Amino acid sequence: MTASSVNVRRPRFPGFGMQVLLGMTVGIMAGLIVRGLDPQSGFAMSATAAFHTVALIFIQLLRTLVPPLVFTAIVASVAALRGLDNAARLVVHTLVWFAITALIAVVIGIALGVSIQPGLHAGISRSAAQTPASVGSWLDFLTGLVPSNYLGISASTSVENGKASTSVSFNVLQIIIAAAAVGAAAVRVGDRANPFLNFMTSANQVLRQVLRWIIALTPIGSAALLANAVVSYGWDAMSALGSFVAAVYAGLAIVLLGVYPSLLALHKIDPRRFFAVSWPAIQIGFLSRSSVGTMPVTEEVTEKLGVPRAYAAFAVPLGSTTKMDGCAAIYPAISAIFVAQFYGIALQPSDYVLIAFVSVIGSAATAGLTGAVVMLTLTLSTLGLPLEGAGLLLAIDPILDMGRTAVNVAGQVLVPVIVSKRLGLPETASVTISNEQISEHIE
Repeated sequence: MTASSVNVRRPRFPGFGMQVLLGMTVGIMAGLIVRGLDPQSGFAMSATAAFHTVALIFIQLLRTLVPPLVFTAIVASVAALRGLDNAARLVVHTLVWFAITALIAVVIGIALGVSIQPGLHAGISRSAAQTPASVGSWLDFLTGLVPSNYLGISASTSVENGKASTSVSFNVLQIIIAAAAVGAAAVRVGDRANPFLNFMTSANQVLRQVLRWIIALTPIGSAALLANAVVSYGWDAMSALGSFVAAVYAGLAIVLLGVYPSLLALHKIDPRRFFAVSWPAIQIGFLSRSSVGTMPVTEEVTEKLGVPRAYAAFAVPLGSTTKMDGCAAIYPAISAIFVAQFYGIALQPSDYVLIAFVSVIGSAATAGLTGAVVMLTLTLSTLGLPLEGAGLLLAIDPILDMGRTAVNVAGQVLVPVIVSKRLGLPETASVTISNEQISEHIE
């Protein structure tokens, strides 16, 4: 058979990366078109509802996988880590690098807050201040560690306009604790636990295949998420707090495009490959504003960068709750300085040290809760600043949260990659999911 007689199968669609970019472009255009229409018109209302529904379905698909994926992965990983001589070093190095990158991020946030002085250029009145519904507390660290049930799942019911609705949520940190305990127990049982561990491993493989199918929907999900964001938030709210928004996004950009590439280059890791591979997780984090919802994709790209599955299954879920350079470092630092400047309260050098301490350590204390506002209130209460100041920033929080979450996710990929490189962990053959393979699912 000659080479000319071989039928080479050519892809009928663009590559996966191009599909995502096309989806984002379509989403922006659709969002701008709908936002320019009369919001009370039938077409605008239908289009807005469609954007919201598709975006919600995509995020729910990802979030649905989180509890079983994390539980099975952690149980199997604890058993797998027993064969590694440096398991304890992995944990220590991971936590240390979480702290190092968070410290760098908060220093950048403090420097920008002091230099830009966003609190002195705010176009809002104090009447907009209000105490947020969720307030961070150092005691949350203890309650957040203890699972309310074996999967850390809880339900809450609210009544609005005479109609009751129930929502189910989960605490990833509690799932990690429960799964680690089960995995340790399985190791202690010995050979009798092998069937159970084999089942956990098989279940995790099945869930990962489902994840690949969901990732294949990313171009559609990206279009809906971005269109929904443009229609829902727009950019009008940023005008009154332009200096604050500029400071936050400048800090996020410096960390994402300056600090992270520098750390990668320092460890002889190609930054271009890092961002090319981690892009799906970063962009889903940006659009979904959820590190937990993005976590399955984050773990997938982390493995694709060569991090062993056993370690990635431990580091990424832990990072999704405690590794938040955007939400827990840059944002609360600049926000605390903004509140102090807005209320005319002078900060002392010791206050800046406290901001750094809360940013590096405090994310663990709020791991059982959600939202950057919770981390901000923890910082404000620690410094003795008015909690009502957080209410001044609520109007633009969704816009800021997009950038914060993107940086969070990038950092959650970065640390396992660096630790894996520093400790010389072997790259596994299980990380071979290419964009072309994902495109085949779409076709």
